Amino acid sequence: MSQESFTLYKLIVLYMLDHVAFPLTQAQISSFILDKGYTNYLTLQQAIAELDENNLLTQKQAANRTQLIITPEGKDTIHYFENRISPAIKEDIRNFFIENKMELKEEYSICSNYYKSVTGEYEAYLSAKDKDIELMSLKISVPTQAMAQDVCSNWQKRSKEVYQKLTEMLF
Repeated sequence: MSQESFTLYKLIVLYMLDHVAFPLTQAQISSFILDKGYTNYLTLQQAIAELDENNLLTQKQAANRTQLIITPEGKDTIHYFENRISPAIKEDIRNFFIENKMELKEEYSICSNYYKSVTGEYEAYLSAKDKDIELMSLKISVPTQAMAQDVCSNWQKRSKEVYQKLTEMLF
């Protein structure tokens, strides 16, 4: 692999992050890049790691997902080197965002995480956002890690239904 190709993969990641108003997950970026056949998984992970090491993006763990967020330095970099990405690749990225818009937004707006508390129980934190406004957040204590994982997983699948039921019951 040439250095020029490797640089292109890093620019694609930065370009994607710069063109959304919310973090993207590693899985979302991987889905695009791998489906298009631009590179392989290991090379992509190396590119993301280098972007992180050079403070062009930050990584944030949320449940079982790694969210990527472009930094101001990353924004400066992509604006300076954006012309190195071909119009065809930019078009592919735009189409990916159009085709997956609702799915991408929903993954960002529905968050869940858990941790083991000092009492030995597990606490699951669940939240739902619309843009940057938090609509709802819950903290649920459960006795086992498996239950906490199930709560987080089910929140990802059923948060709209839970939010609707709670608002119906409370209003």
